[in-house]
Amino acid sequence: MNNKIPAVTARGLTKYFGDFTAVNEIDFEVCRGEIFGFLGPNGSGKTTTIRMLLGLLQPSAGSISVLGLDAHGDAASIRPRVGYMSQRFSLYNDLTVIQNLKFYGAAYGLSEALLPERIQEALQMAGLEGREYAKTKDLSGGWRQRLALSAAILHRPEVLFLDEPTAGVDPISRRAFWDLLYRLVTTPANEETQGGVTVFVTTHYMDEAEHCHRLAFIQRGEIIAYGSPKDIKHQKMSGQVLEIAPSNAVAAVKVLREARDSGKLPFDEVELYGALVHVVAPGMEELQSRITTELRQASIHIEQMQIIEPSLEDVFIASMR
Repeated sequence: MNNKIPAVTARGLTKYFGDFTAVNEIDFEVCRGEIFGFLGPNGSGKTTTIRMLLGLLQPSAGSISVLGLDAHGDAASIRPRVGYMSQRFSLYNDLTVIQNLKFYGAAYGLSEALLPERIQEALQMAGLEGREYAKTKDLSGGWRQRLALSAAILHRPEVLFLDEPTAGVDPISRRAFWDLLYRLVTTPANEETQGGVTVFVTTHYMDEAEHCHRLAFIQRGEIIAYGSPKDIKHQKMSGQVLEIAPSNAVAAVKVLREARDSGKLPFDEVELYGALVHVVAPGMEELQSRITTELRQASIHIEQMQIIEPSLEDVFIASMR
């Protein structure tokens, strides 16, 4: 990854829809050869931002540079050099895998002589060999996403924009998809480029954020955290995270929140994580025994308790607060 050469730059990027501000003066930079994660909940401004970067939506204010070119003034020059995988599955369900790839390859302007080679490369990269003649509608969600990614890289783009590419896909398929992304960023995009493909990916899965080289958290149209996963954790977490495995997680959260609100226990936050509870506070070593006493008095058994490294979900919640 070359951190010195920007592939995408946004400065003061803003988008209004009437009186509603969807994106509010955001700044960020995506370096060549990195996976840049753009994270936030539904409705936070992720898709609006990616559409502006692609030149599909005119910003209300600010500037965008993609591969050194203006995203709107030079959109025609940029388009052949980027790939896009939309939030919704956009391939043709009634066509086979090979028919979809042929169609999209022709749409990208690949010659008849070059297209078979590119299709074979895409099939190998995505592990779709042996499924060439399967109808797209018969593929599972994970394989459909691999096919969509294959179509988006047929023309060997230098920058790949992915809008929530793994939404609704099972965890195993999501991991396999991210393995493909890592292979893309380590493979030269074309003969002229030294590094691999640059990936800009929007997601609301916090576990996927851990796989990105750098991140931006967006909430209500504003960036609330920016940097590598490690840097963001260091910048945004003022306390330690205590992970508790109680006999009743929901009841434990209620008890601890009541203790916090009444002033009995001084901690920043307490959140439910499935069957676990995370408590965040500075000086957690001294607070553990008091938390244990509070839960035991409420007849809640503690199966396990330990101070852990904060997850990006912990960091995101802390940033939102």
